[in-house]
Amino acid sequence: MKFKLKIALRYLFSKKTHSTVNIISAISVAGVAVATMAIVCVLSVFNGFYNLSESYLSRLDPEIKITSVKGKVIGNADSVINIIKNIDGIESISPTIEDQALATYGAKQMPVIIKGIPSNYNNTTSLSEIIIDGEYPLVDSVFDYATMSVGTAIELKAHPGYYNTLNIYTPRRKGRINPANPYTAFRADTLMVGAVFQVEQMEYDANVIFIPFENARQLLDYTTEATAIEIKTTPSTDTDQTITKIKNILGDNYNIKNRIQQQEHSFKMIEVEKWITFFLLVFILVIASFNIISTMSMLIIEKDENIKTFTALGATRKQIVQIFIIEGWLISIIGGIIGIITGVILCLLQEWGGIIKLGGNHNAMSIDSYPVSVEISDLSVVLLLVLITGIITALTTASFSRNRTIK
Repeated sequence: MKFKLKIALRYLFSKKTHSTVNIISAISVAGVAVATMAIVCVLSVFNGFYNLSESYLSRLDPEIKITSVKGKVIGNADSVINIIKNIDGIESISPTIEDQALATYGAKQMPVIIKGIPSNYNNTTSLSEIIIDGEYPLVDSVFDYATMSVGTAIELKAHPGYYNTLNIYTPRRKGRINPANPYTAFRADTLMVGAVFQVEQMEYDANVIFIPFENARQLLDYTTEATAIEIKTTPSTDTDQTITKIKNILGDNYNIKNRIQQQEHSFKMIEVEKWITFFLLVFILVIASFNIISTMSMLIIEKDENIKTFTALGATRKQIVQIFIIEGWLISIIGGIIGIITGVILCLLQEWGGIIKLGGNHNAMSIDSYPVSVEISDLSVVLLLVLITGIITALTTASFSRNRTIK
């Protein structure tokens, strides 16, 4: 094996009789390197967007969220909280109520999603950290306040302060409705605008309003109900282990999800796009590897006299074929390693310097350049792909070299 590898390396790096073979060999290595580099860079960009989305969602999504399997609400939310609040590792626990409503502010109105949150909600999430205008507290000795998303504030032309009142209407769940007076079909509440938040996620920034938990219960005719129970764990606690403990206590009547599972569709879309793009680039890598076949064919023809010499010295046909198999495999490996190293360097430069900028108005964006994150698992997959592609192309040329040695 050492002899065959030595001969293959000599054929790869030695100057060829025909300069065309040198040029084609260089093109083959470059083609594999460029395709491999592109795969590394694209996978790293998708990793960057994935991590960016996760970091933004972590500001507002709880670490653990409990919802009911059957129906919209947890009917005995207060009792459930009392059961699980003493589990080791739970730092804060908050019931929440979320539903659709109509909001009016002055002459403006729009459909919104209201979310009733308790006074300790900031211990469960980082809501106060994403306030861009006003102050977070929802209740003081004078008024009840609403904290609305930036999209809601723009649509309603609302500002924190005492400029106007925010009126929220929800369909009445209980009691009779007087057809002669349509207003009786709705429950209403009046609040002041206390703050505006922005989390850089459309589903939150578009039409969400946080209101005091008790106000939400009154609007929706709830007593002990909640639509979700949100939990924050201590820094040293394993979230998955805590979820397992909660499941063991509550049973199968509740959905218990971590942050990623709460936004499963969004993150799954990123993963799907990532791997679809990966397979498209794999196809390009395979096309680039076809150059290796032509390179090996010309090299075998050029080394025709050497093949005869090896045969005269006692080399078997199998040994000669294996020399050229190793040669083709080396071209793929060298090109792949060059591509991986170049891709990692470019990604690190992008991460540290933000060389490639995003399009659009940077003043309205939270980032102005493409985020990247190089992961060892992706590099391992790319390297394995290069190895497999190199073996396939090398075996393809083996048949040609075998026929040549017979002649």
